[in-house]
Amino acid sequence: MPIENLIANVIRADIRANSAYVVPDASGYIKLDAMENPYALPEDLRQELATRLADAVLNRYPVASYATLKNKVSAKLGIPDGYGVLLGNGSDELIQIVTTTVASTDKRAVVLAPVPAFVMYSRSAQFAGADFVGVPLKADFTLDLPAMLAAIDEHKPAVVFLAYPNNPTGNLFATADIEAILRALGDTGIAVLDEAYQPFARKTFMDRLGEFDNLVVMRTVSKLGLAGIRLGYMTAAPALLAEFEKVRPPYNVNVLTQVAAEFVLDHVEVLDAQAASINAERERLAAELAALPGVEVFPSAANFISLRVADAAAVCAKLLSEKVLIKNLSKMHPSLANCIRVTVSTPEENSAFLNGLKAALA
Repeated sequence: MPIENLIANVIRADIRANSAYVVPDASGYIKLDAMENPYALPEDLRQELATRLADAVLNRYPVASYATLKNKVSAKLGIPDGYGVLLGNGSDELIQIVTTTVASTDKRAVVLAPVPAFVMYSRSAQFAGADFVGVPLKADFTLDLPAMLAAIDEHKPAVVFLAYPNNPTGNLFATADIEAILRALGDTGIAVLDEAYQPFARKTFMDRLGEFDNLVVMRTVSKLGLAGIRLGYMTAAPALLAEFEKVRPPYNVNVLTQVAAEFVLDHVEVLDAQAASINAERERLAAELAALPGVEVFPSAANFISLRVADAAAVCAKLLSEKVLIKNLSKMHPSLANCIRVTVSTPEENSAFLNGLKAALA
């Protein structure tokens, strides 16, 4: 039987029509396309971590409760007293857990988010069998609150994802707008505040959990400097978190991630200092970009900057020829036409990007 017939008969039509999420090979490039922390751990900590990893028990499954790691996440990363955490293989898995939990078997649930937004919100909704509704941001990338509230009233979403700060635009949505969305959802929908970039924004809704039973706060240690270990965490009212726990696969966080995270969280001040350095570079980079002719720089509270140029494709091609990888946002949404996104990195890599950009704009 031809493989094409097998795929047509077995694979969902919407999956066949989709494409895989492709991450380009960055070997030999200055990698400024994935919002990673460019700094390694200090040598003494790397050596101690190596010893811890060498002692990891690889022939056994992880301790299923992850109690030690959860306690360290709670103590070091600001989880309020009385709230637990659910761990995931990065925040991507947590997003999938949320959408799977709310996806109904008798009618299609709705997942709603402002757009442009993190692509995994819509992809996870699709994979879970839910409908995704995107509500366009305003031209300045702030929330269109009347449109959001109208969409909530019309579609009755089971969950609303709000990236705080937003990816790919970098801005923080107004606190009052988020509060209005939480109140509009009431007891018919959940709002997930995705605080992946909180180490740089230094603003959070974590301390508002007691006010809103329908609030979920989600984070990751990826942007903090541990992207390679793939660890996300989220918290919510205990009864709500218990429902998400039913969907979480057992042993979803591997032993090496567990050991590495427990060790590094004992030294989280090192990562916080790196984040402070990145924030300082963000301000320098934004100022130098804003001084370039024909460049529109958007405010950012994250570890990246989005900007608009005359010809994003040409700029990206020129930078690629200089071995600098950035992200062309133009195809993500019409409002991002000729926009590019660059990770804030070390002073040296930021200068390399600036020099390449200047050459591309000349």
